[in-house]
Amino acid sequence: MMKKMILMIVTASLFFTAPVLAAEVVVIETNHGDITVELDNEKAPVSVANFLTYVESNHYDGTIFHRVIKDFMIQGGNFTPEMSPKKTLAPIKNEAGNGLRNLHGTIAMARTGVVDSATSQFFINLKDNDFLDHKDTTVRGYGYAVFGKVIKGMDVVEKIGATKTHTFKRFRDVPAEPVVIKSVKRVAK
Repeated sequence: MMKKMILMIVTASLFFTAPVLAAEVVVIETNHGDITVELDNEKAPVSVANFLTYVESNHYDGTIFHRVIKDFMIQGGNFTPEMSPKKTLAPIKNEAGNGLRNLHGTIAMARTGVVDSATSQFFINLKDNDFLDHKDTTVRGYGYAVFGKVIKGMDVVEKIGATKTHTFKRFRDVPAEPVVIKSVKRVAK
């Protein structure tokens, strides 16, 4: 009797446990090679949903990594090679307090000086940038929301990070030769 009851409880628990969110994986195809990124749905659901909305609409296709700072980060997601901005959706809530840190190889939402201003732009950290982590609720201390990490192609990220840059129009740290994001696509893990 006891064995049957334990078996029933174990079997029932298999059906009634909350499903674990499977990590989404995307490939950022660039003219320098591919970057595979695992997104953290569990800790950054708003940022991941936002990023995937742009992925599904092909927003990133044909944009560039427009800001590259050696030994810091590479940033892209909204400008064309002519440095024309693409139309974006409404800004999202900043999830920088999610416990994820701006470590080497992580991807985070770029934003302005306004805490909840992230739209389509993102950056990949070239080193541990703890000064970008959430510290407090002030504008300076709020931080930048990490929402995933590079799992393949960090050599491509490093290559982009070593690109020669210049000032183009009013923008600094723009690669002298455009680093084009050909596409960003979801893939099976």
